[in-house]
Amino acid sequence: MSDLPATPARPVSLFTIVFLFGVFAAFLLVLRYFYHPTTVSTFNAAPENLTKELEWRATQDSRRKTLTELREKEAKQATSYAWVDKNTGVVQLPIDRAMELTARDLASKQPARGK
Repeated sequence: MSDLPATPARPVSLFTIVFLFGVFAAFLLVLRYFYHPTTVSTFNAAPENLTKELEWRATQDSRRKTLTELREKEAKQATSYAWVDKNTGVVQLPIDRAMELTARDLASKQPARGK
């Protein structure tokens, strides 16, 4: 082993550690006394300040009404027949009927099994 005695920690390193703790504590104090976050409610703009596309965001009631209308429209589309584009022959089918037709088409394209 070595004949040199163990050296104690230098005072400079101890002062550095104490200094860093002091800087961190000062930062926390400054943060506590000067930082006051404000709570901003979402969509708090007045309806007259919103564009036509964003009027639905103005109040909670308008958002709820828009969501209800959208769900009703989607439910109607999912359960009714309609033309999407007559010129190209694209139609809107109820989901159940579309799944039946798709399953029938895929079954007819598969080769016969077993024989």
